[in-house]
Amino acid sequence: MYHSEKKSLGRFLIIYLSSTMTLFIIAMSIFYSSERHNLLDSQKESIKKESINMIHKLRELHQENSNIVIYPKNLSYQSAIFNVDKKEMFSTFNYPIFNFNREFFIQNQKLFFLTKVEPYYIGSAYLLLQRDINYDSIDSLKKKMLIFIVLVFVFLCFLGFFLGRLFIAPMKKSISLLNSFIEDTTHELNTPISTILANIELIEMFGYCENREEMNRIEIASKSLSHIYNDLTYLKLNHKYNRVIIEVNISILLKERVDYFSTKIESKNLSLNLNIMDNIIWKIDINDAIRVIDNLLSNAIKYNKNSGELNIELSKDKLIISDDGVGIETKDLKNIFKRFKRANNSEGGFGIGLNIVYQIIKDYKLDIEIKSKIDIGTTVIIKYKF
Repeated sequence: MYHSEKKSLGRFLIIYLSSTMTLFIIAMSIFYSSERHNLLDSQKESIKKESINMIHKLRELHQENSNIVIYPKNLSYQSAIFNVDKKEMFSTFNYPIFNFNREFFIQNQKLFFLTKVEPYYIGSAYLLLQRDINYDSIDSLKKKMLIFIVLVFVFLCFLGFFLGRLFIAPMKKSISLLNSFIEDTTHELNTPISTILANIELIEMFGYCENREEMNRIEIASKSLSHIYNDLTYLKLNHKYNRVIIEVNISILLKERVDYFSTKIESKNLSLNLNIMDNIIWKIDINDAIRVIDNLLSNAIKYNKNSGELNIELSKDKLIISDDGVGIETKDLKNIFKRFKRANNSEGGFGIGLNIVYQIIKDYKLDIEIKSKIDIGTTVIIKYKF
């Protein structure tokens, strides 16, 4: 799966799971609140029934007319009775301060129920009952809901992944067709480009061409095609290939690549300023090094102005390539490394060169910085510690 497909699938899953789980959790919260209310209601109903029992027993005591009164107790409930002036007559527990106008109230995880006693059996006017709230059923409900939420989340992940694959299927097909096109194109380009370049080298080596300017144009066009071919090949491999990391003398390689672009440099009448320190060694795959250097040089030449300057500096810890060309707007700098992003349409190109450079730089854990101003120029700095 390509990076763009993974990114699209990831975004779809985030939106799908977050929205679905939000709605589901809201529904479960409403359900939990309702069930908790029902469980408390059942306990309220139980304590209310016990109050009827207690009043019945108080009535029996009232009717006995005995001098010895044994107050009825229940191990499951605590109780207290008050007279008409709301003064305590008898209590089996220390009750909190409460409002005599409230029927039910909860305090310190205990449920209280207050009811009137009519008529005033044994002088009591109010009966207060208290019991511990049974949270076992509520805790059990919480655990079941938590397990259910986890199971639903796992199910939604699988469902979301399946739906996501269906969602990105058209894009996947388009990318597959594009890759097939790139593969076929690069295959078809390889032979004619190699033939043209080989013949140009033979003419330069063994013969003399009167129309030197035309030959230069052919050489520039051929090398441009060759550069595009190499970039497309890199994209086709998705920058995943067998790298051979060796010690590369970048000082020598950089000069060779400048020579390779010499015809292009001359065609724009650029002033070339080289400040290359000798024997700078990078531990890198030589093809990666060539891609980085070629793309940076190609951009510096392509977007430079005629008779402008091309400055190349290589030191122990950095490579700097700068031009005084068209420049890049500040708002475009943050997206300049994105694939197919072109900050300037004045010249040709596909917008893949800097993306390739960025991918290689990232693979080797290096730092790259671009400074640019419109109509002043662009400077690319690669900092390294090999």
